[in-house]
Amino acid sequence: MEPSRFGSSADTQTQQRVHDGLRKYMSSIYGRMAAGVLLTALTALAVGSSGPLLGFFMSSPINLIVMFAPLAIVMFGFRPDRMSSGTLQLSFFGISILYGLSFATIAAVALSNPAFAMDVARAFFIATAMFGGLSIMGYTTKKDLSGMRTFLTMGIWGLVAASVLNYFFPTTTMVSNVIAGVGILLFSGMTVYQTQQMKQMYSPNTSPEMASRLAWAAALNLYISFIAMFQYVLHFLNQR
Repeated sequence: MEPSRFGSSADTQTQQRVHDGLRKYMSSIYGRMAAGVLLTALTALAVGSSGPLLGFFMSSPINLIVMFAPLAIVMFGFRPDRMSSGTLQLSFFGISILYGLSFATIAAVALSNPAFAMDVARAFFIATAMFGGLSIMGYTTKKDLSGMRTFLTMGIWGLVAASVLNYFFPTTTMVSNVIAGVGILLFSGMTVYQTQQMKQMYSPNTSPEMASRLAWAAALNLYISFIAMFQYVLHFLNQR
């Protein structure tokens, strides 16, 4: 009986170490994501409250560079398989600042229009509640969500293409609403899927450097999903 008892104790200690490690790993991801969201908000407020800065970044062609630079960095300047953790951190915060620049017009209007500022606050809290609930769902579900990856990825790329076309060739409000509605659904699904993937990819045997790289990649994925949901929720609230 003694070996069994000692073996059970060892197993329990191992499980506890894995559980504590996973909790620390997940906390680091959400902490990095939250830092990115905060940096985006501070950048938007700083630029939105300055007439000269706002005029510069919203002028053509600077506004187009601000709009497409995050996508370019995600595609070509954020490679967890090749880049160090420190470089990924710089890329992540660079993307956060660029999103802040693109949100400067939202901040500028919010600073001068209390009603719109309330819509922005509501959109933020709604997106936060949605994101939290979806993350919990992804963390706790036992169902394998790996089959969603291809559908969600293709859907989001289609959404990006439709959004770009709608920017250069504005269509009806109905089309914009459809894009926003589909966007909320796609990024909601992506949040659930990404959270499950974060949990499944964790291993206590992963080196600290590689774990940090994976954490930055996961933080970026969640950050983009949250920002997208916030934008689309604000779109609907702003129509009231």
